[in-house]
Amino acid sequence: MKLTERIKSEAQIDLFLEGKRKEDFVGRPFYIDYDKAFILISDSKKYRVGGVPQGSFLLAYYDNEDGVSETLLLRAIQTTKLPTDNEIVSSMIEYYKDNINTSGSGSELDDFTRYEFSFSGLECRILGSFYKGSSGKVLFGADVENFYSAHNYSVFKPKGKALDFIVNGNEEGIINEEIYKKIGQVRYSSTKRFQENDEEVPVSILPTDFLGKRTALFGMTRTGKSNTVKKVIQQTVEMSNLANHTLEEITQKQYRNEVDAKFVLNNFNNDGTTKYPVGQIIFDINGEYANANLQDEGTAIFELFEKDVIRYSVVEKEEPGFKVMKVNFYEQLTAGFNLIENHFRNTGESSDYVNAFRVVSLEKPEDHDRSAKTRYDRKKAAYLCCLKKAGFPTNTFKVKFSGFKELNDEIGIDPSKGISLEDASNWFEQLWDKYKELKHTSEYPKKNKGKEWADEELKALLTFLTMKKQPGANPTVSGYKKLTPLIRLHTKSNNNPFEEDILEHLRIGKIVIVDLSQGDPDIQALYSEQICKRIFEDAMSRFIGTKPNNFVQFYFEEAHNLFPKKDDKDLSQIYNRIAKEGAKLNLGLIYATQEVSSISSNILKNTQNWFIAHLNNEDETKELRKYYDFADFTSSLIKFSSSNDKGFVRMKTYSNSFVVPVQIDKFSAQEDA
Repeated sequence: MKLTERIKSEAQIDLFLEGKRKEDFVGRPFYIDYDKAFILISDSKKYRVGGVPQGSFLLAYYDNEDGVSETLLLRAIQTTKLPTDNEIVSSMIEYYKDNINTSGSGSELDDFTRYEFSFSGLECRILGSFYKGSSGKVLFGADVENFYSAHNYSVFKPKGKALDFIVNGNEEGIINEEIYKKIGQVRYSSTKRFQENDEEVPVSILPTDFLGKRTALFGMTRTGKSNTVKKVIQQTVEMSNLANHTLEEITQKQYRNEVDAKFVLNNFNNDGTTKYPVGQIIFDINGEYANANLQDEGTAIFELFEKDVIRYSVVEKEEPGFKVMKVNFYEQLTAGFNLIENHFRNTGESSDYVNAFRVVSLEKPEDHDRSAKTRYDRKKAAYLCCLKKAGFPTNTFKVKFSGFKELNDEIGIDPSKGISLEDASNWFEQLWDKYKELKHTSEYPKKNKGKEWADEELKALLTFLTMKKQPGANPTVSGYKKLTPLIRLHTKSNNNPFEEDILEHLRIGKIVIVDLSQGDPDIQALYSEQICKRIFEDAMSRFIGTKPNNFVQFYFEEAHNLFPKKDDKDLSQIYNRIAKEGAKLNLGLIYATQEVSSISSNILKNTQNWFIAHLNNEDETKELRKYYDFADFTSSLIKFSSSNDKGFVRMKTYSNSFVVPVQIDKFSAQEDA
């Protein structure tokens, strides 16, 4: 059955008939409160329903009144003691001491004793309530409005259509069946002796749950995180293909009233599909998305969506199809200076003269402000001289700025006529050496209300250029030499800055893969931060300017290499800003890593979608139990079979009120039916 047909079929089932089949009866509760229920269950009932694995769903139906349709959704957590357990254990010990056979066909127990021994207690978490609303539709509430005495309930294990209804329902009901996508099937445990005989229950997701939201994928290496990411990418592409507008055609329209403006800013059509194409950018630290590999049956993301993928690399590659991410530092001033600033921050440079250099503004002022333009021309020339001295290669390049006659005549260089970078460097070096001696600069404050000829930003640049912190002093700092590591990011080409190209591709719904696999950690951090900042700035500008923002999804593999650490409180970092402010800007964040504890708590607290695979220590599960109802799974997440548990995750999505244990389908080129 096709997915859309199946969803329509399941939407019409009556949970109060389908989930209450006699053969699925488990037992009765002997204690209920707002949060938990204790169930009396026998061995025969466990066997008949195919076992009750830890984490399995159960339904406790209220039976006391005719016409009342209400059932509590439970999750099996652990065993609990029965009031009679002490007597039972005492009896068992006596039988063992007497060497009496207590099990199997040769059991010597009488029927009554065998019956008493077969009962056990089961502790369950109450996840919420299913009930029929006034319209007759089955609704779900994520709490208990009221509970009755435990003897008024009977407990069943949902299977087939009933289980399908539970795991695939959402509070808003079905908007458009076409946008639901199968991602896997319900799986309760690593051991599958009983489950192999059960009817497979597929689990579907709404790709819209991930648009503009934060999504985490945690688990040890080789547990299926990348496979899940690729499924999300695949389903987002299919969602994007349903878009019926482009940003360009919408932006060109003139909006006459507030209703029209709301149409622009609302990203979804009435049927739940996206209005604009979805852009996706993948920061590929291991190179598995940008390059062919054997994990995906010979099909990587760039192959599967070849027409929609643009690939970037940090180095030149022999393989065709890659654009190299380099910047012309001389021509693309802001882009180049941003890389320098990010480099200093990431390497922990904190000396006073470096900090002064980092806050220099190279933004071009308005043409009508002649004084600001004069100062800007000097700053720009001094900065370019720093690049030249550091060894950044360039073609013939001249700069032009306003000097003053006293120094011009003394050294025979007039910068106002246009001079080479070598001559400009000489002019600035002579200026800094003689700054206190020259009449023009020494007397300048007396004639200009205490202002010096060189402002603080120009002084910072001159310190960098000359390696002298004070005019006329000896060189005592590294200055321009600190820029040398960035030469590898420079190109003499005059192409559009790579972050602008990437932004343009994302705005029309393309998939951009940034291959960082051949870059060292410093380069990985530089490029990812630069790109993220540019996308964030553009989204914020559109938001403030009441312009449409299509969804842009960020994907980060090995996120611990880029994201701020758990205790990092700097909320100004771009990844924290995307996590906290990205929702209103239609920026989605999907990140994968091995450890929950490696990620900033600011990002975790803003994450709505969770996929948790195997974790190998209690420190990680202790961190995880803070979120949603993952505390129910902390013990089972540590257990793992490398042979058959790949892709076995506990999943919590935005539209679901509780965690669902799922076996994720293997990613392939074949579209899900």
